[in-house]
Amino acid sequence: MTTALKRVLVLHGYSQNANIFSKRLGALRKQCGKTIDFVFVDGPVILQPADLGFASAPSATLDALDASEVIEGNEARAWWKWNATKSEALGLPESLVILRDVLKTQTFDGVLGFSQGAAAAALLAALLERPYSYPPFLIDGKPPHPPLKFCVAVSGFRLNDSIADAIFEANYATPTLHIIGKTDVVVHEERSQKLVDISTNARVETHDGGHFVPSKGNWRKFLAAYLLDPTDNVPSPSLAAVSADNSGSSTPVAMKL
Repeated sequence: MTTALKRVLVLHGYSQNANIFSKRLGALRKQCGKTIDFVFVDGPVILQPADLGFASAPSATLDALDASEVIEGNEARAWWKWNATKSEALGLPESLVILRDVLKTQTFDGVLGFSQGAAAAALLAALLERPYSYPPFLIDGKPPHPPLKFCVAVSGFRLNDSIADAIFEANYATPTLHIIGKTDVVVHEERSQKLVDISTNARVETHDGGHFVPSKGNWRKFLAAYLLDPTDNVPSPSLAAVSADNSGSSTPVAMKL
């Protein structure tokens, strides 16, 4: 029996872009083969050198953070950046319009995001449950896409912003896999927990590493199986070898996400 192709929207982290994140998820994409169609989308906010806290960091630090690709000329992007008082996520309205326009042209089974992209992914999942909570997301008064079947949030967090507060006024129910790094110093476990707390249909998996998408074999197999069928009781990757391998999806520690 042929398995139907699943389409997954993929949202990169702060200071990355769709091309960089696609490369960094290369092992996972290879693991999934032709069962998953990954659609990578760029955030609209183009970051300037002043936005990049690692711009003058030594090469050894860049290697540790896997930020060298951005420094070497790749355009760094984000889904938002903060205003001076950190009370408004600048660029978030534009991001939601971009995502709306992608959703109106294709049908997706789920969304996967990393770091700031994970926060955006959870926000999108919640918004598709209650699209009228943010009217600019509507097209001719109607939602652009039905609710998603699942969300994967790696190093995610709950965005605190007036738009997000309206969307998250009630907990959201889209099945969400939360992946948390125990030694993540960018998005601490306690910060990720705040997103878990508003997810009424949550599955939480942890790895012993930091701020990256775990990429060892047990994690690749787990994620490939979950993306293919999130309703299946896929065994925890923690039951196999512990992943401490940095996939290259790091976000610099100086960033305010």
